[in-house]
Amino acid sequence: MGLLIPRACLQQVHDHAREGYPFEVVGVLAGDRATVTVRAVASLRNERADSPANRYQVGALALARAEAALADAGHEVIGYYHSHPDHPARYSEFDRDHAWPNMSYVIVSVEGGTIADTLCWRLREDRGGMDPEAVTLLED
Repeated sequence: MGLLIPRACLQQVHDHAREGYPFEVVGVLAGDRATVTVRAVASLRNERADSPANRYQVGALALARAEAALADAGHEVIGYYHSHPDHPARYSEFDRDHAWPNMSYVIVSVEGGTIADTLCWRLREDRGGMDPEAVTLLED
């Protein structure tokens, strides 16, 4: 099926990735799970102190608050996004190990502060890898 995302929502993700460079950024993608359509983006703060350039961390309370606010606005969590500063938009083994099934994972490659690529991934049922997921841009 693939992920459907309005241009404005993708712009929010890209803006967050550029603003956070040279560190990784992270956030939540929410909307309608049945159609895998993003309707809202919640940017989170990377709390990782020891290696924020190649890892992210979000506290459970911050994540729960963001997801609750999205639910209160009538949205369901569809997936998550994060950036890879000066690295391809391909998932890492760390990303795979921490992924949840039935979620979309958007990874934004930021090279020198400029968006280089945006790819989406979905965890396989056997957790052995992640498969590419098509992304379709919707006009606002």
